Amino acid sequence: MYSANQWGGPFEINGELSDERSRNMDSSWDKASVSHRQQAQQHNLHELDETQQSWLLDPVRSRDKKNKYVDLGCIICSRKAVRWTLYGLVIALFVIALPTIIAKSLPKHKTRPPPPDNYTLALHKALLFFNAQKSGKLPKSNGIPWRGNSGLQDGSGLADVRGGLVGGYYDAGDNTKFHFPMSFAMTMLSWSVIEYEHKYRAIGEYNHIRDLIKWGNDYLLLTFNASATKINQIHSQVGGSRNGSTVPDDHTCWMRPEDMDYPRPVQTATSGPDLAGEMAAALAAASVVFRDDSAYSRKLAKGAATVFDFARDDGKRTRYCSGNPYIEPYYNSTGYYDEYMWGATWLYYATGNNTYLSLATNEGMPRHSKAFYMIPDLSVLNWDNKLPAAMLLLTRLRIFLSPGYPYEEMLQSYHNVTGLTMCSYLQRFNVFNWTRGGLIQLNHGRGQNLQYVANAAFLASLFADYLNATGIPGWNCGPSFISLDVLRSFATSQIEYILGANPMNMSYIVGFGTKFPRHVHHRGASIPHDNKKYTCKGGWQWGNSRNPNPNTITGAMVGGPDRFDKFQDVRANYSYTEPSMAGNAGLVAALVSLTGSGGNGIDKNIMFTSVPPMYPASPPPPAPWKP
Repeated sequence: MYSANQWGGPFEINGELSDERSRNMDSSWDKASVSHRQQAQQHNLHELDETQQSWLLDPVRSRDKKNKYVDLGCIICSRKAVRWTLYGLVIALFVIALPTIIAKSLPKHKTRPPPPDNYTLALHKALLFFNAQKSGKLPKSNGIPWRGNSGLQDGSGLADVRGGLVGGYYDAGDNTKFHFPMSFAMTMLSWSVIEYEHKYRAIGEYNHIRDLIKWGNDYLLLTFNASATKINQIHSQVGGSRNGSTVPDDHTCWMRPEDMDYPRPVQTATSGPDLAGEMAAALAAASVVFRDDSAYSRKLAKGAATVFDFARDDGKRTRYCSGNPYIEPYYNSTGYYDEYMWGATWLYYATGNNTYLSLATNEGMPRHSKAFYMIPDLSVLNWDNKLPAAMLLLTRLRIFLSPGYPYEEMLQSYHNVTGLTMCSYLQRFNVFNWTRGGLIQLNHGRGQNLQYVANAAFLASLFADYLNATGIPGWNCGPSFISLDVLRSFATSQIEYILGANPMNMSYIVGFGTKFPRHVHHRGASIPHDNKKYTCKGGWQWGNSRNPNPNTITGAMVGGPDRFDKFQDVRANYSYTEPSMAGNAGLVAALVSLTGSGGNGIDKNIMFTSVPPMYPASPPPPAPWKP
């Protein structure tokens, strides 16, 4: 038998050894073995910690010490530490968890949103003006108690319009439907929705303004054969008056629109690039607003294309108002190339058809419209001059999409002129006169200045939002760098003036604030809603009355003060007290651009919904190789 030998080699035990020898060998083996085991134990003890040694060397003492510790597998902890840890967890449960559970179980109260700013409050009211101006059969939800159905016989004698020209809006304080400024007003409202839809939604006015836009554009679709692809006329006006007229009409009579019983002639234009161009802009812009209703959006875009083709017809280049005594004294158009640029730009955004963009950037557009001449009057946006708005819309395209060749050169020029337009609005450059009270004079000190001021405030605020959306802090006016804050300050100062921060301490928006015009030049607002019909001449007792209007035409922005900051609240003086569709549309656009409700800034993408991706043009292939 062999056994392991810790010194090396086999160790043979011979069974034949004598007993004595065996005992001697056992004795020596035992001594050696014990000695070796003791040495091994001493060696191993050195490798054990104090606790483990105590367990091995003193079982009784180690048991007492062992009871003071808990073996958690990977670590050994003192029982006292474990106990205090458990106590701490229980205390934490009561101190932290329990109040949290109680707090979550209590009914939640929603935090009140911050109160709306003055721009939002004014915007709610400014939109109501359009409800007060509606013509036709009004819905029960119209919200103006002193208004009712009117103009139901408008255009009833026309053979080409089934059902007549019922609907639309009355222009101002009279009962005339001027289609040229009405179209401009609809374009401005749509533009404001496209840029600031999120704000309209936040203040609960999105559905309201869409209803207003649809009401106007549905009417515009009646004024020409919208189902055709080619037309030869547009109905340009319903009602009105000749200068010096003595027969009953919209100016010689002072009557509520619901009571009109005098003839309302319809004006029809067989040429009119200005009117048709503006109508195309209105319909195209609305088609972008109603992009969620594909059938209606397509109908609007088709109508816009049809009427724009009429505008571009070489044989129909006479101004729509030329020689017409019912239009020329009131809404005389001075040109139509600005409407070409304006209408083409909106049609491009509505359809994505590059043909329209090519036209808007054609070198003939700025040449014929004098867009690059830097004439101060051409920097003023209004129902007759669309140049600054058209160039800003095209600048938008350059800023956000940068289409490059072949459009870049002209777009850059439009961008530069837009910047100079903004410079002209700043008082430091002395382009326009200013009143001592801080109002810019954009119509040479003549009356009804506020409509031009509101439009300028909108353009300035929008241009600042465009630049801010791309992280650009400002722009250059000659050698001077102008920050966006300066431009916003201009916009806010002008709107604040309109809201009441002026020497008269008067709000020029009816119903806003405590001091506002009470004698507004407006037939429907000035005649009592008392179920009595006042005749053409009998109504003048209210037109000439010195008493405040019995009906408040909420949201109407009046003509405004004179160049000395003075205002006469006299109904007969229409240059001070008459509101208009075009003026209120610009006001609405300016207010929504400035309000902080719903967040700041524009929606960059809605405008480009129908615009196809723009890829750089591929270079021509190389010429064939010749050896």
